[in-house]
Amino acid sequence: MAIIQVYWDANCFLGIFSDEPDKAPKCRGTIEKAENGELKINTSAITLTEVIKIKGKKRLLRDKEQMIVDFFKHNYVTIHNVDRRVAEYARRLIWKHSSFAPKDSIHAATAILRKIPTLNTFDNDLLKFDNKLGSPKLRICTPDITYQMDLGNLYDEKEK
Repeated sequence: MAIIQVYWDANCFLGIFSDEPDKAPKCRGTIEKAENGELKINTSAITLTEVIKIKGKKRLLRDKEQMIVDFFKHNYVTIHNVDRRVAEYARRLIWKHSSFAPKDSIHAATAILRKIPTLNTFDNDLLKFDNKLGSPKLRICTPDITYQMDLGNLYDEKEK
């Protein structure tokens, strides 16, 4: 069975780290599949810094540092460096699409050049480029893997 490859923008990680009610539930299914060895989460090295503070969101406090460090150590998370090829491709994306923010262009360029078919994000500025970038076209969407809650444990808890 082939392992599914997805790319996560920093706001997916931040949604989990901050337990954001509009994001965390949508990300849990992806994490569950990753923990089961069915999926790899890819991201750029800039995410390791960007995840602390995203425009329009509260900054994560230092007391979350160990949680962040530990999460990015999981073997199902692959960190991709921003090398010259990625940076130059990202720059071309900005010139071609003036609404691209530099960090967003690095995320898109990394996914495209690494041939990762799906980029997950909650960023409307990125979502509008769904199926418009790369060859084959990059799918850009919110995380859409359903979380399968273990109902057996739920029922066991109610019986106690």
